Amino acid sequence: MKRLVLLAGIASMLLLGSCGAGHNHEEHHESEEYVDGHGHEADPHDHDAVHGSGDMSAKSHADEIVISPEKAAAAGIATETVAPGSFAGIIRTGGRVMLSKSDERTVVASTDGIVSFNGNYFEGASVEEGQPLFSVISGAIQDGNRIGKARIAYETAKAEYERASALVDSKIVSKKEFVRIKEDYENARLAYEALRPNADGTGVVITAPFRGYVESIFVKDGDYVQMGAPLACITMNTDLVLQADVSQRYCDRLQDIVSANFMTPSMASVQNVSDLGGRLLSIGRSSAGSSYYIPVTFSFANNGKIVPGTFAEVWLMTRARDNVLSLPVSAITEEQGLYFVYLRLDDSCYKKQEVTLGESDGQRTEILSGIRPGDNVVVRGAYNVRLASASNIIPAHTHNH
Repeated sequence: MKRLVLLAGIASMLLLGSCGAGHNHEEHHESEEYVDGHGHEADPHDHDAVHGSGDMSAKSHADEIVISPEKAAAAGIATETVAPGSFAGIIRTGGRVMLSKSDERTVVASTDGIVSFNGNYFEGASVEEGQPLFSVISGAIQDGNRIGKARIAYETAKAEYERASALVDSKIVSKKEFVRIKEDYENARLAYEALRPNADGTGVVITAPFRGYVESIFVKDGDYVQMGAPLACITMNTDLVLQADVSQRYCDRLQDIVSANFMTPSMASVQNVSDLGGRLLSIGRSSAGSSYYIPVTFSFANNGKIVPGTFAEVWLMTRARDNVLSLPVSAITEEQGLYFVYLRLDDSCYKKQEVTLGESDGQRTEILSGIRPGDNVVVRGAYNVRLASASNIIPAHTHNH
């Protein structure tokens, strides 16, 4: 009996020792789970890191991507260290790039007649200052040749003036009569020269007012026009205007607008009007006509790469806010409505990180959550990192050497 009691006591002690050993092992394993493969303390909010099961090393590094520095350089991967900075408030809208009104000039007919083109002009053609564009010929209309009549009147007045000039000193022509003759001569000369006769004297020539381009032509060869009728519009095409159409729900923010970013379909990247030497011209005080939008207008220099008349996506920039985290738009990728960036953990290790976006000015985007100051984020080549993460060729980074 004593022998049975002794055996039962020994068995109980062995059982208690075994549980205690298992408990100590679990505590030691749990403490190790807070340390990642780099020897750094893991984020206690990471559910997989703290409560993961199975192989701890594979579990904690399954979301890491390995790209050697050589391959990263070849793929054009570049990073930026996150730091707080100022970021403008944004009103995103649409607009249109147009020619500046000060750069345009409409040429008109200086007399009645039939239009004759002086060359094969078309929209976009370049012209020089004083270059003949049209001739307006009036010889075939009922009132006769205007240029011929003006020339005859001028030559007659000129002959009378020359005759009177020779007789005024001898008092054959009185000074009063001579003044009248001279006045008639000057009026006839001005009228004839204002008509700008063409080379053969059959019509009035219309010339370009300055060096530029033909923006539009309003007539066809052979059209009859009256004096003052518009024939064409010539532009220097040196200054452009960006007109943004702002919804009325932003009326309380209009006075805070200071600049704008914009992008047309032909542009490779977003441009800022200030970088093009531009400035804010005006903010509309009311919506125009039947439109529900308020115009906000900027002027800027034409760099020769922007076509007037094109529509543009516009980001109107208001007063800046401080201590904002932002990243270039090239750093952000999208998957099924969620947005991600890629953090560089070391020279060859990257990690995918979900972020929450704020406002965007077309060049940079505000990040509300997901990154912290000091993070090293891929800002160029993010899609190459994304492709690497989806490739079966690149294994998960387990740091098992």
